Amino acid sequence: MKDLTMSQYFREVNNRLPVEAERVLRALIDEGKMNKEELSLTAKVKRAVLDHVVMQLFALGLVEVTSEGKSKICSLTKLGEDYLNLMKEAI
Repeated sequence: MKDLTMSQYFREVNNRLPVEAERVLRALIDEGKMNKEELSLTAKVKRAVLDHVVMQLFALGLVEVTSEGKSKICSLTKLGEDYLNLMKEAI
């Protein structure tokens, strides 16, 4: 496998993520950390789909998920911010 630059890697990631992923990331950058229920409403992503998208974003290191009581709190990581900025530049 050839070496990829970060921007090439992010483009490949973008091609594999569901369309809802960008809405989730944008909601987190615009509104800050929030629980999954708030995120579902803010990003306009159904809850069942949101869980799948968040797992993918977490596995890629773009989103952090922590527990506060019974709630799962999602927040954007520095890598997630870099990813969004790079995708914005690519447009």
